Amino acid sequence: MPPRRRKIKKFFKALLPILLLLLLAIGALTGWSVYEATHPPRRPYMVTPEQYARLSDRGLRATEETWTTRDGTPARGWLLRGAEGAPAVVLVHAYGANRSWLFNLGVKLNEATNFTVLWPDLRGHGPNQSNGWTTLGAREADDVLDAIGFLRSLRTARGAPLVGDYVGVYGVELGAYAALRAVAQDRQIRAVVLDSVPASPDDLLRAAIEKRIGISFAPLNWLAQTGARLFLLGRYDAFAACDAARRAEGEKVLLLAGSDAPRWQQSTAEVARCFPPSVEVELHDNLALSGLNVVSAPAEQGEAYDRRVIEFFARALSD
Repeated sequence: MPPRRRKIKKFFKALLPILLLLLLAIGALTGWSVYEATHPPRRPYMVTPEQYARLSDRGLRATEETWTTRDGTPARGWLLRGAEGAPAVVLVHAYGANRSWLFNLGVKLNEATNFTVLWPDLRGHGPNQSNGWTTLGAREADDVLDAIGFLRSLRTARGAPLVGDYVGVYGVELGAYAALRAVAQDRQIRAVVLDSVPASPDDLLRAAIEKRIGISFAPLNWLAQTGARLFLLGRYDAFAACDAARRAEGEKVLLLAGSDAPRWQQSTAEVARCFPPSVEVELHDNLALSGLNVVSAPAEQGEAYDRRVIEFFARALSD
């Protein structure tokens, strides 16, 4: 073998272990990123119906309910019954949050309208939860539909359906994306409030990874998207929110975004332009406060935000 060829062969032989270590490091980093993104922190509830009832004289009667999603994942939520035959509203929380983040909004909505309210915990969220991991919006859309199916199964003491023909859905960030995809599949969703809408699950994945490592790194984001498809075995997709909006038909939509969450302002405004003419869209994309931070906002700001949402549902579901 010529000396030059032997040197090249020896060089690549020495380089091989380094390349293997590099590949292992990249694989480990990708796996860690995907695992962390799909397993958000299981935060404790900020408040429960039992705690709220002890601190309030309103006589709250929210109950703990369970059901099973179409892929066999256990689901749970708090239910606050409204008037027989009245509409219902499902409140869907953000990534890394849980149902208690929206509890105050739901109680006020029920009191103002007498609508039935359901607060589900999304898969992979909530304390002491055994419902796997989040798919960053893909399967969560089906979960919203299954929550609505649960509502439609409810009966009053005399056997009549508890919920009327139409329902509303409120979603923030991950919940907004899931709600938007659900709207395209269920024509009985009459009204929807979407706060801080991501452009796709890829955007949610990037945001989750950036929050974990503190920076945005494009190669890692690309690897994580590929890893998510492998890790979630077909339960992850990058279906665009804009494409979901194009499939809506006849609903009334309130889109919200705030300067406190600038990441989602542009994507929310872009989604507003994707709805067909048959959909009545109201956009407020420059609020001082978004639904992502309403729980920690001053009382006056939080009240103004809740009032906007409640008045929209009262108007849209009573027409």
